[in-house]
This record gives sequence, C-alpha cells and structure tokens, in this order.
Amino acid sequence: MRLVNGFTLMKYAKENNLVLPAFNTTNYELTLAIVQAFEHTGLGGYIQISSNNLKLSNPEIIANMVSLIVKKENISVPISLHLDHGKSFEDVKNCIDAGFTSIMFDASNLPLDENIAAVRRVVEYAHYFGIPVEAEIGGIKGKEDEEVSTVDDKTKPEDVQYFVEQTKCDTVAVSIGNVHGLDLAPELDFELLEEIERVTPVPLVLHGGSGIPFEQVRKAKSHNIIKINYGSQLRKSYIETFGKAYEKNHNEFDFFSLGCQAVNNVTGTAKAIIQEINIRN
Repeated sequence: MRLVNGFTLMKYAKENNLVLPAFNTTNYELTLAIVQAFEHTGLGGYIQISSNNLKLSNPEIIANMVSLIVKKENISVPISLHLDHGKSFEDVKNCIDAGFTSIMFDASNLPLDENIAAVRRVVEYAHYFGIPVEAEIGGIKGKEDEEVSTVDDKTKPEDVQYFVEQTKCDTVAVSIGNVHGLDLAPELDFELLEEIERVTPVPLVLHGGSGIPFEQVRKAKSHNIIKINYGSQLRKSYIETFGKAYEKNHNEFDFFSLGCQAVNNVTGTAKAIIQEINIRN
C-alpha cells in the first residue's frame, strides 16, 4: 500500500471508530519502527515531522524515505505523511510538492484574525491539491523540540466555529490542559472539551499525547477527538537505548546493533500506544 491521502485516513478512522495516533519521526530508524508498529497492530495512523525537525533533512528526503519503507515493509494499513507544526507557507508548499499527504499549519501564536488569515492561505493552497489542513487555536505549554512555551492559553469555544468557517480548515488542534513534552503534567479539562465539541464543525486534535493517561485519551475520543500526537515517548525509547549502552560501556561503538535494538524498543512503545488508545469497550 502507498501513503494515503489524509482525507482517506480520516474517513477510515470514522468508519472504524478510531482515534488516530500521529507519531513524530526524524530519521530512518524511528520511521521504520513506527511503520512496523502500525502493521503489527493492524491499525493505521500518521507519521509526521515538524518544520523544526525538517532542518535535519528536507521534505523530499523524508517523503522518499517514508514511501520507501512503506513499500519495503509491504504495509497493508493506511498511513498518511503529515507536516506537524508547519511554520511557514514555504514549508507547506515544499511538503506538498514532496508528497506529504496531510498538513498542519500552526499560526496559533498570532492574534485570532491573523491566525485565520495565515491558515486560510494554506487551506486554499492545500485544498487545490486535495490535501486536508489541521490548524490550532490556543497555546500549549511545554517543550516542543528546542522551543519551550510557558503560554497556557486554552481554546475558547466561541472562537472555534468562527475560525473553521473563516479558514475552511479540516481539523482543529485544541488546548484543553494538554502539554508538550514530558516535563509537565497534563490536566485535561473535559468540561471545556465538551463545550468545544458542541460547536465545532470539524474533528478535533490533541497535541502532547505522551503525558496523557490512556483512559483520558479514550474518553477524549468520545468527544470528537480524531487524532492525537506522540513524539516525546518514542524519542525517549530511542535515546534510552543508546544511553544505557553508553553507561554500561563508554567505548561502545556498535551502532548497527544498537540501532536495531532501538527500532525494536520504539516499535514496542508505539504498538502499546496504538493498542491502548483504541481498546474496544
């Protein structure tokens, strides 16, 4: 199976009553582990990379790598390649040109009307190519890549419907007490989520999944959450593999064996997440 369009993936999620995990990648080993986890569980989802992490490569390298791994592993489940926290129109254009099948554009740091104007431009471009766009309203605390935010600006329900109507975006990432990274504890506000659910014309997205208890994720799924992002938890599994080997032997240099072990560790972590967030009641 080839990478599928983001609209196709969302349709798959709705038909199967799933919340879609979106796993952040940076390199070959992480990507291979994520792809294997999807295939082993028999459930699809997103592979994504942020604009910040694209500094280590470029959209074409990532798109070619993900497509080749999906083909090499003979994947039978639907997987979309998603731009996470796109920071510029140029990044969006380059990712779509490279073969990304889903886009998130983040202008949430701007005042609402400026956020709307920036997202509307991206939506018009992406929709021309039949690609869905995720946008964000509100501010999420925590560490995302090298950026640290202390802003805790929860999404206002009264802004959501207006924002979607004005931008024509396809999903909205909300701030309801979720946080980026592993240094802060999330405190999901389900009353706020229910208020947003009542007014949103589109499905919702949660960022900062790594710190959210699985039972809360499953509860959030019942309130129109269709996608949840996981980055820190997988990266921790990957880095721990090398850190433990170094602590055991400061002269360790067998990168291949450790790389294989890291793939296995990340695959296990991703499999557990996929299975836990979609436990059938």
